Formats: sequence, structure tokens, C-alpha cells
Amino acid sequence: MHLNKQYFKDLWKVFLGSASAFSQDKAMKYSASLAYSTIFALSPLLVLIISLASIFYGKDAIQGKLFSEINQLVGSDAANQIQILIEKSALSGGSTLSLIISIIVLMVGATAIFTEIQDTLNIIWRVRPKPKKGFQKLLINRVLSFSMIISLGFLLVVSLVVNGIVAALSQRLSTIFPEITVLLVQAFNIFLTFSIITTLFAIIFKFLPDVKISWKDVRVGAIATALLFMLGRVLIGFYLQMAGTGSTFGAAGSLVVILTWVYYTAAILYFGAEFTQVYAEKFGGSIQPAEYAVHVIQTEEEVAVKELPKKNMCEDDSEIPDKSS
Repeated sequence: MHLNKQYFKDLWKVFLGSASAFSQDKAMKYSASLAYSTIFALSPLLVLIISLASIFYGKDAIQGKLFSEINQLVGSDAANQIQILIEKSALSGGSTLSLIISIIVLMVGATAIFTEIQDTLNIIWRVRPKPKKGFQKLLINRVLSFSMIISLGFLLVVSLVVNGIVAALSQRLSTIFPEITVLLVQAFNIFLTFSIITTLFAIIFKFLPDVKISWKDVRVGAIATALLFMLGRVLIGFYLQMAGTGSTFGAAGSLVVILTWVYYTAAILYFGAEFTQVYAEKFGGSIQPAEYAVHVIQTEEEVAVKELPKKNMCEDDSEIPDKSS
């Protein structure tokens, strides 16, 4: 594809089309829903990520890296609140039965976030699982969601290993090129963060929704979403700082900060999904339903009626009886 003037004009049209689709699909409402669900699923999700990543790397190093990133995103107060939640949700050394129950509860809670993201992406891309594949789809969803958690743990370990290598090299180079080394390390850290975020969005767009989409379209959508995320997290942090959200709500300030951050981050993710779809329709191939899914067509028809037609009916087409009678 040639990056000529016409391409950038078409790219601007794709951006405008994405904004229009984002509004029509009421994506901000789904962002609010995800933010609410995250409050209950965040601690089990982070507990599992830390546990999985600790298999390959030290637990203290994993927690230090994770809380450092969270602190940069939501501030120290909210990060401390998240740390307390994780400590209370951590697996305790009780009986075997209680340990098994705790693991199941953690897995169900942690995968709930990705299940909700999947449902919203299906709505955005107009697909849904076939009704007869309900139980099979439930198992697939949980496996995919748990795979996402494993991917997050793997990316965290990779980030730690690469940062360790860069830190060792920078110490040697700093004795020779002190000023240039600092700039190079900062630039590399930004590039590493961008690469990890892009990879995460690519995995989400490729594997979570019930669709078939080419890696070419996924790559463009993931890069665009990652760029928006990198810009958005700076703007969100500036907004939270200027608005004084944490101090305004007192004891609940940390909770509100987390809700606000997840809300706008989810909006960026869903806008990226809209962008990916519009871009694929404009430049790439088509997005097709998976084998176990079908395309959903939504139509609206205005009908002038004196009263609303009955919606809930029994099998014999009679109205559902009033339970109070």
C-alpha cells in the first residue's frame, strides 16, 4: 500500500467513520459497564497474573514492576488501594478444598473482564454465537479469557527481562556516553511499552471476538489503538490531577480514580475496535463470523400504535400471568 496523499485522506475518513460508529453503538455505555465490572474482577485478575508470572520470575520483582506501572497510571493512593485488595484476595494456605474453591473463584472473577470485552466486541462487529453452541461457547470463552491472563503474565515477564538487560547495558554505556545513554534508555522504554500494548490489543482483536480477521487489519487496528492509549493515558492522568477526583470524593476517591481510568481506557479500546472494522472495510478484507457464530442484522421500524404490543408471551401466545394474582 502506497502512503500517498489519497491514503491519508481515506485514513481521515476512516477515523470519522469510526467516531460515527462509536457513537451509534453507544460504546461509552459499554465502557461504563466494563469499569463497574473491573472493580470486582481487578484483584483476582492481578493475583493470577502475579502467580503465573512468578513461575518464571521472582514474585517481588513482578509485584514491584506491576505496582510501579499502576502507580504511574492511577496515582499512589489508588495503587495502594489496589495493593490492599490483592493482598486480601491472595491465595491462603488453608485446606485443600478451600484452596481449590479459592482458585476457582479467582479464575471466574479474573476471566469476567475479558468475557465482557468479548461480548462488547461482538456487539460492535455485529456477531453472536449460535444459540445451539451455548455450552461449547462458554467453555471456549473461559479458555480464551484464561489465555489472555497467561499472555499478560508472559508480557510482564518479557518486559522485566528486557528492562533488566537494558539496565545492565546502560550502566556500562553511561561511563562512556552519559547523556546519550539516558536518552536512549528513555526512548527504548517508550518503544518497549508501545510494543507490549500493541501486542496486547492485537491479541484481543484477533482472538477474543467471534470473528475471522486478517493479521494485517489487526496490526493496523492495534497500532492505532496503542497510539490512542499512549496519548490517552497522559490526558487521563492530567484530567485526574486537574479535576482533583481523588480528593473530591474523600474515602472513595481511590475507587473513583480507578473507575474513571478504566472507563476512559475501555472507551479507547472500543474505539480501536470500531477503527479496526472500518479500516478493514475500506482497505483490507472482510471481517467474517467464526464457524460457531452468526452475523447479526439490526433494523429499526417506526410503527404508529395506540399501545405497545405485548412483549412477554407464553407458549400458547397468551400473556404471562401476573404472579401477584
